[in-house]
Amino acid sequence: MKVKELLIWVLRFTVLLILYYVFFIGGSMVVSGMLPTGIKSEPGLVSANSGFLIVGIVNTLVVIALVLSSRWTGWKLAILLSLAYYGAITFIMQIETWYFLSGLTVNPALLPRLFIMGLPVAFLYIPLAVWILGKWKTKIDPLPNTALVMPVQQWIWKLMIIAVAYVVLYWCAGYFIAWQNPVLRSFYGSPGAIVPFWKHTANTMQTDPGLFPFQVLRAMIWTLCALPVIRGSKLTAWYTALLLGIFFSIPQNIGHIMENPLMPIASVRLSHFIETASSTFVFALIIAWLLHREHQSIKDLFGLAQEK
Repeated sequence: MKVKELLIWVLRFTVLLILYYVFFIGGSMVVSGMLPTGIKSEPGLVSANSGFLIVGIVNTLVVIALVLSSRWTGWKLAILLSLAYYGAITFIMQIETWYFLSGLTVNPALLPRLFIMGLPVAFLYIPLAVWILGKWKTKIDPLPNTALVMPVQQWIWKLMIIAVAYVVLYWCAGYFIAWQNPVLRSFYGSPGAIVPFWKHTANTMQTDPGLFPFQVLRAMIWTLCALPVIRGSKLTAWYTALLLGIFFSIPQNIGHIMENPLMPIASVRLSHFIETASSTFVFALIIAWLLHREHQSIKDLFGLAQEK
């Protein structure tokens, strides 16, 4: 890369990073004064300033990767990527906040503002990023695109696999990673010794029967967020899966490295960071594996079919 090109990319990244902070801070103003004040948050893995810098850099790099890896341009790219970003980064996270933290640290007045907070970055910043990165001009991609093209029957059984895979990953990561932390169990109202896995599962089905259907719903929303990335990607299947894994696992969870009054205990944040980053990364790989193209058979699904 020539020096001039390098300087242009450094300038683009700097501008995008500054704009990210502008829209992030603008969105955050809607929750100003609404966060719990009577709860002291423990320090995070890094200081607030360092964490703020890391969050901005990570999100900026992810957006750049999503924009530049897409075969789409213009409004099509801006709108679909904005919807995917808002869904994956804000909506999915905040409906889980609603499910688990309502009544703990999130009050009814704060909850809708958490959904509003993510709107500026998703729907103002990303279209600007598309323009700044030179992807606004309409171009015709001559290459055929077979991503997501498959019969309806195949869509049905693949979505069923995706739903089951997410529930299994979610539940196993939740139990074998997060739930092993006694402080986390106490935070969610289950102090004392940990209950064996199958007994814990049975107890949850009895006391909270809506949890697993709720996670199936989240699996389908995750999948909707993945579709623009998979369909629009001009990368190979493996690189697309890796990009989707990073998109699903890092931006939503990187905030756990900082103090947070909604989740004030540091070890609870760390447990959730490890739990959700690992499980959503694997889940994204599964989605990309299943949906990147049509599969002719089970052998083909596992790459065992012989070419004729």
